[in-house]
Amino acid sequence: MPALSPPLASDPIDALLSAHGLRRTGAARRVLGWLLAHPDTSYTHAQLQTALQADDPARAQGEGAVALDRVTLYRLIDRLTQVGLLLCRVDAKRVRRYQAMPASVHALPHFECQSCHRDSPLTGTLQGNALDLEVAAQSALQALKALGYQGLSLDLAVRGVCADCATAAQTPSLTPTAAGSGASS
Repeated sequence: MPALSPPLASDPIDALLSAHGLRRTGAARRVLGWLLAHPDTSYTHAQLQTALQADDPARAQGEGAVALDRVTLYRLIDRLTQVGLLLCRVDAKRVRRYQAMPASVHALPHFECQSCHRDSPLTGTLQGNALDLEVAAQSALQALKALGYQGLSLDLAVRGVCADCATAAQTPSLTPTAAGSGASS
């Protein structure tokens, strides 16, 4: 008798969760679906919770409600990160940010502004060097695997001050005292 193969999930999110050994709960589908729908954005735990609540207010009141309290969300994003479906970055202020991690990507370059703390992907900016980055990432991961390291991921972060913040720092701004004294003259 031939071995029966498991039924294929018709939903790609269900398929991803199953392939990574995770339960296909409503909360897991919702969180992973949201992050996959916004692949170029990284979220803090609080930002993700706010975005999910704002995204579907009807779900919270009606049938099919998915309870997603702070602790449930934290545990879920931790599990999704452990299996490699999410990328977790820690910025210069030690704040964790999460975003979807495509399976084909081993190095996801990004820029972290140390002034406004925005996190900007550099994939478009570095498009011409993407293959070089991928080769370097693969080489580094293979070398570490050969030394016995496991569960590896690579984060390429460039830190500095973004153009907006640099321009704002160079532009003299009116202080409340200077604005008030100019108006009374």
